[in-house]
Amino acid sequence: MKKHLKRTGIVLLVLVLAFLVYALPYYHAQDLPAYDAEDVTVSYSTGLITYDGPGEDRALIFYPGAKVDEEAYGWMMEQLAENGIDCYLVHMPLHFAIFGKNKAQDIMEAHPEYEHWVMAGHSLGGAMAASFAGSHADEVDGLVLLASYSTVPLENMKVLSVYGSLDGVLNRESYAKYRENLPNDFTELVIEGGNHAGFAYYGDQKGDNPAEISRKEQQEQTVQAVLQCFETMKE
Repeated sequence: MKKHLKRTGIVLLVLVLAFLVYALPYYHAQDLPAYDAEDVTVSYSTGLITYDGPGEDRALIFYPGAKVDEEAYGWMMEQLAENGIDCYLVHMPLHFAIFGKNKAQDIMEAHPEYEHWVMAGHSLGGAMAASFAGSHADEVDGLVLLASYSTVPLENMKVLSVYGSLDGVLNRESYAKYRENLPNDFTELVIEGGNHAGFAYYGDQKGDNPAEISRKEQQEQTVQAVLQCFETMKE
């Protein structure tokens, strides 16, 4: 019995070490363009970056993609905040949203001043944002999926799904399979020439295809789609 427990412990230790070797290296934010909006205040706290703009009733909580530094999404968050949607950019444990799926709950409870909440995320972060939205449909009014999909059924909320036509990372079979989980009236945008990594500033991603448009252009199109989709919210 002791030998069996010892072997089990060794196997678990090897698995943990193997995961850490895989997880600890991550994509760092790089080459973010300057975007100093005078009416947006950016503040940092433990595990969270807040982009507080002129808007008062709408806020978006963003879950980063796996192994991606959250600050890589800052330029896009600042644009959204400047245009009326305050943003909360979440740091995930080990840079994996699967370990922090419910972090949005604390943010929402700490800010009862907002009338409407939108969940959003990139890749794995999008899937975890969708999972949270699905289990908190009475609190969440909308969802933005960037190169991602929802593995849970979603009802009674606006959903925007965006991906690049040259995305080499997004599993297209899974994306097609899980479309049925989205509301019938969900909005889809395929950005021509965009790729997987183009939604943030963290360099090239392994397995991705080269983009034919700039990251700035891909993110500008994304921001406009979000603003248009969530221009009006349900009462």
